[in-house]
Amino acid sequence: MLKEVTQLIRTESFIQQRIRSFSSESGDLVDAVVPFMGESISDGTLAKFLKQPGERVEVDEPIAQIETDKVTIDITSPEAGVIQQLIAKEGETVEPGTKIAVISKSAEATAQPAPAEKAASQPPPAEKKESSEKQIPKAEATPRPPPKPTAQKSSTPSPKTMASEPQLPPKDRERRVPMTRLRKRVANRLKDSQNTFALLTTFNEIDMTNLMKLRSDYKDAFVEKHGVKLGFMSGFVKAAVSALQHQPVVNAVIDGDDIIYRDYVDISIAVGTPKGLVVPVVRNAENMNFADIEKEINSLAKKANDGSISIDEMAGGTFTISNGGVYGSLLSTPIINPPQSAILGMHSIVSRPMVVGGNVVPRPMMYIALTYDHRLIDGREAVFFLRRIKDVVEDPRRLLLDI
Repeated sequence: MLKEVTQLIRTESFIQQRIRSFSSESGDLVDAVVPFMGESISDGTLAKFLKQPGERVEVDEPIAQIETDKVTIDITSPEAGVIQQLIAKEGETVEPGTKIAVISKSAEATAQPAPAEKAASQPPPAEKKESSEKQIPKAEATPRPPPKPTAQKSSTPSPKTMASEPQLPPKDRERRVPMTRLRKRVANRLKDSQNTFALLTTFNEIDMTNLMKLRSDYKDAFVEKHGVKLGFMSGFVKAAVSALQHQPVVNAVIDGDDIIYRDYVDISIAVGTPKGLVVPVVRNAENMNFADIEKEINSLAKKANDGSISIDEMAGGTFTISNGGVYGSLLSTPIINPPQSAILGMHSIVSRPMVVGGNVVPRPMMYIALTYDHRLIDGREAVFFLRRIKDVVEDPRRLLLDI
């Protein structure tokens, strides 16, 4: 009972204060500590300090960043004051409650010298060099060696030409950078996916003419009413929901000797960020319309790119959509996001000659790929799933008529 009450207090404090968690000492000094980071996160790596000793900070101003397996979390200042001391070091693994800095509420900020002032304070070393050059003539200081005879140069081959080992680039042209925790997490999960699932990919192609025309005809009215642009992603999410409802096994997952069938659709949207791949989740997509989906995707993508997305917003998910077409990818074989059983890959739209009504005409075409767990999903269900995606995207009226 005591454990449950303690956990409730921690969770409630985290929700109310978000990530402003600290411990305070009596008097002038205040400790900045690592906040509670979520139920599934026990520690993180202190990536960098945003403030240095002597610098002024305000209440809730970030002073350091912690990288976890999923997100980057800011450690904020509990009080306004001046950084007195940094306790932890960059690169250290820290847990919730670890003290990282001491802040003085009454101290004055130390002025940091500008780069120009630092350069002016250092005496120029040119005078010594000039005086030494005057004392020793250049010709005497560096005498030129006599040229070697031509016969000797050709008689002994260079050791470099006789070496049997390959000449590697010098080490000063290489850079070694530690992997972030997020990149390590992505690497481990993708490798686990390859080791666990029987991965198989099937392909199809979609004529985007009708969906593009729908978007062109109603984009202005859509923005005016809903305040968000109409994109292609909402059409594919709606198509995926329809396909998952027609083929429930694609929305299921193997758990030991059982199969778990989900009667809801939580679609994960893969988002590439400067710090790595994150996969926020659109919850209960089966109950959302085009506008709801576009608003949710825009909100999640913005949070993912600025690093403010939470753990809960990336947890779960029954199916994933990855849009490599935004980067120009023509075709790919995406990897399943565990513990899901399938992932849909979208690609770039390319105008290609197609036979329509006996005539060869240019059409905007997109390749789509479905990678699935062949232990659970047979080729028949995978092909039917992609076929349903194709039918709905090529004729969105099917969604209205449910056919």
